[in-house]
Amino acid sequence: MEYVKISKMAEKWGISARRIRMLCAEEKIPGVIRKGNLYMIPADAQKPVDGRLSNANSYAEIETKKQKLSELRPLTPGEVERLREEFMVEFTYNSNAIEGNTLTLKETAMVLEGITIDQKPMKDHLEAVGHRDAFLYVQKIAAKEIEFSEYVIKNIHSLVLMNRPEDKGTYRRIPVRIMGAYTMPVQPYMIEPKMSELLIKNEERKPIMSDIERIALFHLEFEGIHPFIDGNGRTGRLIMNLDLIRNGYPPINVKFTDRKRYYEAFDAYYRDNDSMPMTNLIAEYVNARLDEYLAILEVR
Repeated sequence: MEYVKISKMAEKWGISARRIRMLCAEEKIPGVIRKGNLYMIPADAQKPVDGRLSNANSYAEIETKKQKLSELRPLTPGEVERLREEFMVEFTYNSNAIEGNTLTLKETAMVLEGITIDQKPMKDHLEAVGHRDAFLYVQKIAAKEIEFSEYVIKNIHSLVLMNRPEDKGTYRRIPVRIMGAYTMPVQPYMIEPKMSELLIKNEERKPIMSDIERIALFHLEFEGIHPFIDGNGRTGRLIMNLDLIRNGYPPINVKFTDRKRYYEAFDAYYRDNDSMPMTNLIAEYVNARLDEYLAILEVR
């Protein structure tokens, strides 16, 4: 059997070496060999379910609700369209507001109906339309057997940044900094290899991680690479929803009011190598969305 060091498994599982050392000491990872202070872990070991997830948002509860949702009578096309429209407006408003867009929720809805808001920048109008179109694209390809690739990511970004024709759908060509962040985005010449590596790691994690853990980790690492000159956050949250939908979960809407907690989840990962704050945040949103759908279907 092949064995690897804690540092290698920490990279594979997306958690800190300290956390893995604790799991080894607590005998939570089968097959571990200890030599003095050194732990050797079977290369094919499965990541233990993290007990730090709150009981209310445990993977088991989420999976139970997802299964129950799939067994209920499906929504009619009209009901699906109504719920999609409502979600799309709220998602567009919140995702853009996190990035500084000044449109209110009501104004966002009006813009998506084709109304121009007086005294609001045209940039804000175009961001709303672009985000809507990007979400429609995500929904379209989620239902098709289209490989998740850099091509898909660039297409999403092209729609998000429709008001920036010179930058949309292309990786940045200059170094950037994220003010106040604990990580430095990679240099431009490293973006393509890092993106390719991230997509490969994402596939490798599928057999060893829950969907929500894996999706959270992808989001954290994508934003750390920061491949585009602008629109990384909006693109990243759209990618998150593409992955959720493809795996049978409803899309989620990270609220503008939760932006502090959302940013702190990135800090926890890049400062402490702890992905659990982001995983818990996504799990809570997924859990709440499942409850919404179940409440609608169970009274029909």
